[in-house]
Amino acid sequence: MFLDPVARLRRFNRAVTREAGALDLSFLGRGRPLGTVRVLVMVRPEGTDVALIRDRLGLDSGLMSRFLRSLEREGLIETATDPADRRRRIARLTPAGEAELAAYDAIGHARAARLIARAGSRADEMVAAMDLIATLLNRAQLDLRPADPDSPEILACWRGYVAELVARVPGARPELFPVPDPGADSYRPPHGRSFVAWSDDLPVGCVSLRPLASGGAEVKRLWVHDSARGQGLARRLMTQIEEEARTMGHTTLKLDTNSALSEAIALYRATGWTDISPYTGPPADVWMGKTL
Repeated sequence: MFLDPVARLRRFNRAVTREAGALDLSFLGRGRPLGTVRVLVMVRPEGTDVALIRDRLGLDSGLMSRFLRSLEREGLIETATDPADRRRRIARLTPAGEAELAAYDAIGHARAARLIARAGSRADEMVAAMDLIATLLNRAQLDLRPADPDSPEILACWRGYVAELVARVPGARPELFPVPDPGADSYRPPHGRSFVAWSDDLPVGCVSLRPLASGGAEVKRLWVHDSARGQGLARRLMTQIEEEARTMGHTTLKLDTNSALSEAIALYRATGWTDISPYTGPPADVWMGKTL
């Protein structure tokens, strides 16, 4: 029975439910059940669409309304009709709500740190497994969002990209791929674009586009975290950046890569990219182009 995957998954669910305090009437000891807190966490000071919160959490309208009313009675949020679209309701954190959210964050962070400490020498294994599970469960909610090339999320992804190149590509050295990039301006509007893939509140992938002096544009720094691979995310990122290039008026794209990155090359070929003449130097040894 122990080897039965269904039984193992159910055991995992029970352990997580207990560890997360999902059944506690006072989640993290602050007087509210977990459901109410999950709604509170989704609300931003600048405002969040109520329908978006409901969809993300998989709540029906009645339960969502009860959570919102409870938070309003406590003075933690305010809700109002969107003046730009009266069909939408927007929830906003009050100052009291921001303070309460900060308290939850501090307690949750400390609790997570204790769990990692309990894992001892297997902490890295545990966190990697959690990354994989969380990304799989959030697969339908992966968001691709524009990002500034100097933002913390882009820099985190680019460091992951560089680490992988150094590990896999002969001749690749960190100094060849500086992070932050001194040419970052070429990756931001109006010149270029950068996107980050988000799983909940963690960045798990990226891609960028910059103009070429010879005309057209170049796709750069496509990367997906290990935990998010095998889910079609790299293809989504490439589709997104190609659409952005079309919107910007580009008709041709180029990229360079290395033959050691066989998975990336297979994706490019499967989506219409073809070999072209070299236009950069080592460690690149494969050059591809695509007409949009």
